Amino acid sequence: MRAEMLAIGRTQAEVSGNSAVQGLEVWAAGLSEEGRYADAADAMTELVTAIRPHGPREGALAWSLLAWIAALNDAGRFDEALSAFEIIVEMEAAEAANDSGPMACHLYSLIGYSQMLDAHGRGEQAAHVRQDALTLLTELADTGERKTRSGYQASFWAVLLTMSGADSDRPAPDVPRPPSGFEVMRWSPDTTQRYFDSRHALREEVDALASQATEDPDRHLAELVRLHRVLTVRSAVYWQRTHLFVERVGTLFDDGVSLARRLSQHDPVEGPRTLARLLTDRSTFHTATGAFRPALDDFRQALSYLDEAN
Repeated sequence: MRAEMLAIGRTQAEVSGNSAVQGLEVWAAGLSEEGRYADAADAMTELVTAIRPHGPREGALAWSLLAWIAALNDAGRFDEALSAFEIIVEMEAAEAANDSGPMACHLYSLIGYSQMLDAHGRGEQAAHVRQDALTLLTELADTGERKTRSGYQASFWAVLLTMSGADSDRPAPDVPRPPSGFEVMRWSPDTTQRYFDSRHALREEVDALASQATEDPDRHLAELVRLHRVLTVRSAVYWQRTHLFVERVGTLFDDGVSLARRLSQHDPVEGPRTLARLLTDRSTFHTATGAFRPALDDFRQALSYLDEAN
C-alpha cells in the first residue's frame, strides 16, 4: 500500500512539477521497519533534497531531517549522517535565535549530535558540542524559554531519545523494529503495539536481573543498566504525550542513574561514561518537563564524569 501511495505521489509530482513527492516519508518509514536501511536513506535523501530549499516550514523540516539522519546512520553512511546532524543543529540554532523555535529543541539537537559524534569516534568534536549545550542549558536555567510554546518539543526530544537509545536496544531478529528517527504516529500499528507491549516483559526481566546483579555484579550489573535503559526509553516514548508523563517516567530515570552510579563504582573504566550517558538522559527528561535547573545540575555532573567540566 505504501508503494502504491508513492507511485501515485510520483505521478502527481510529475503532473504538477512539484519536486517534493508525496508518500516518500511514509515509504521510508516502512523500509526502515523492514531493515531496508539503504533504501530508506535514499528515499529520505530524495525528500530532504526537495523540501530543504523551502526552509524550516514552521518546524516541519526538522521532523524530516531527524528521519533522514537516522536512516543514513542505520545504512552505515556515518559521515553523511553527521553532516545532516550539523544541518539540523544550525537550523535549530537559527530558529531559537529569532524566536521561531524553542531553545529546548536546539539543546536536544546539540546533545544528540554530540552522542552521534562520540559513537563514531569523534570525541574531541563531541566535547566542543557539549560545551555549546552547556551554555544553552545554563541560559535556560537562568531565564527559561524566551516564549511560551506548545508541547511539541517533548515529541522532538522523544525521537532523539529513541535514536540515542538504539545502541542499547537489541530487537528480536526477523521482527519489524520501530523506524528510528520517526515520530510514533509514523510507525505501523503492529510495530507500535509490539514495542509498547514489550515494556511488561522488560519490567519482569529487569526485576529478575536486579537480584542477580546484586549477587554477581561482574556478570550482571552492566547488562542490568543496559536493559533498564531500554525499558526507560520505551516507557518515556509511551507516556510523553500524556498527563502522567512525569509520574510514570521520572522514577525510571532516577533508578537508571542510581544503577549507573553502582556500575561506575564497580567498573571505574567504563562505568563513568555510562553514568554520564544516564545523567544526560535524565537532564533531557528534566528539560522536557520544564525543570531546567535540575537539568543543568545533571548535565554538569555528566560533564564531570567525562572530564569535561569547566
